[in-house]
Amino acid sequence: MSSLPDGCTLIALESVGSTNDEARARALDGASDGTVVWAREQIAGRGRRGRTWSSPQGNLYTSTIFRPGKPAGETAQLSLVAAVALGDALASLLPEAAAVGCKWPNDILVNGAKVAGILLESSGSGGAVPWVVVGCGINVASHPDDANYTATDLDTVLERAIGLETVLEAFLASLFRWRDRWLKDGVAPIRQAWIDRAVGIGGPITVRLPDRELVGRFSDMDADGALLLELPDGVCQRITAGDVFL
Repeated sequence: MSSLPDGCTLIALESVGSTNDEARARALDGASDGTVVWAREQIAGRGRRGRTWSSPQGNLYTSTIFRPGKPAGETAQLSLVAAVALGDALASLLPEAAAVGCKWPNDILVNGAKVAGILLESSGSGGAVPWVVVGCGINVASHPDDANYTATDLDTVLERAIGLETVLEAFLASLFRWRDRWLKDGVAPIRQAWIDRAVGIGGPITVRLPDRELVGRFSDMDADGALLLELPDGVCQRITAGDVFL
């Protein structure tokens, strides 16, 4: 690695069960703010709700430990920070014609296909959260063909191979820059940057919850990152977790 952001400590591993699990163990053992676990392969990669995340070699898997000293509600905003950072990093690597978008709650799309996902995990329930792990997986050299959504990878979009180190450097520079902006200015500029890249906002969507599906208009996202869904009867429902289909 030729360049790392100030305050970043990189731990590069060949293979782990899950970078989030590895980062969590290191956080509990006292790893400092800004520690990044990077693995070339995950044997037991995880997505949201315990779903399996396909993790072959050639793609990018990182988990970053932050210690922002904020309560859980504010710490959860790091999911938006990571999404904005990912969007900016990928836009800097791809042609201008490539449409990079944020899909609620934690996916990054390129030309309408999923290229990256985010998994936030933290510890503590009262007072300041002692640590949070920001996990990010980016499809660089390959993407799953059997997922329930359209996926792509950076090499396919670029029509050439891009090195993992190039993607990692761009992402970490963006992540630490936006994290610092969040610490300095709060969530407002982060929320606006997310909305500027939002996919589906203002249009019809289906939100799949554990017990039902809701259909309505994606009217906005509130300051805490919740989706505001305008139902057919005009009632606005706040959604904090669910799967969105455009």
